[in-house]
Amino acid sequence: MKRIEDVLSLTKSDMQLVNQHLLQQLNSEVVLINQIGHYIINNGGKRLRPVIMMLLAKALQYPGQQHINLAAVVEMIHTATLLHDDVVDESDMRRGEKTSHEIWGNAASVLVGDFLYSKSFRMMVTADSMEVMSVMAKATNTISEGEVQQLLSIGNQSLSESDYHQIIANKTAKLFAAACELIAIIAKVSTKHRQQLTHYGLLLGSAFQIADDMLDYTADDDALGKNIGDDFNEGKLTLPLIYLLEHGTEQQKQTVKNALNNPADIDFMSLRQWINASGATQYTLQQAQLKAQQAAQCLSMLPDSQAKQALLFLCDYTWQRNK
Repeated sequence: MKRIEDVLSLTKSDMQLVNQHLLQQLNSEVVLINQIGHYIINNGGKRLRPVIMMLLAKALQYPGQQHINLAAVVEMIHTATLLHDDVVDESDMRRGEKTSHEIWGNAASVLVGDFLYSKSFRMMVTADSMEVMSVMAKATNTISEGEVQQLLSIGNQSLSESDYHQIIANKTAKLFAAACELIAIIAKVSTKHRQQLTHYGLLLGSAFQIADDMLDYTADDDALGKNIGDDFNEGKLTLPLIYLLEHGTEQQKQTVKNALNNPADIDFMSLRQWINASGATQYTLQQAQLKAQQAAQCLSMLPDSQAKQALLFLCDYTWQRNK
């Protein structure tokens, strides 16, 4: 595997079924739910979490069809979190398009997000597995805790690197982990292998978020599909900024601390230069790479196959991507 397109090609037929199932489940007698749901689903990215689930099902030679439904469940929960996140963050762009709350307003976006959450649990019932329900109930609870943790950390100049890793583990990586664990459950792997695959998801999700946080300071708007600098403007201390506050000059540290309360007080291009010059960019990239390498080690139990190679490729892709 050399390109993300190769991975997507390997899962194309399965992902078509996932997308069809998603759109079918979005049907509602309430027109606004259909409008917002279809808008955000159709503007979806690479659907990395469902893709990982399709690859794991292939690698484990799972013979059934329940992975299609569960992948749709995971994507629906992810979509619900995006609807809520964009309202909380007051984001106006996602994946190069206007966010739903910019078009329909905050109340509609939050309520449709709630609909997607409840719909996903209805879909889970068809799996007829309390294990599946338990994993996803815990995951959604943890994700919510992570969102609140991040909200409480806004503008916190003393946020530690350890605190940051805990927030992203809860907010982002937990859903990756749950996605992998669901496939392990329906494929009936051993407890040890289930733990390894769950850990793969947790580490991969962390690597993905760390890289995402780095791109907010290194990418450009067009490539990223959203406004660069959003994290800083929202008062979020992510790893690049945490590193700068530890290793930058005293003047840089003070300027950044003052600007966290009033982002207009700092030139963002200067901030980008400081982050790069301090070594924060390189350090953040190294941390993402380390998590990705650890994730790859969790796949040692899988027999060699195209699907396994794709899962390994994703470990590199998470931290090497530019968008």
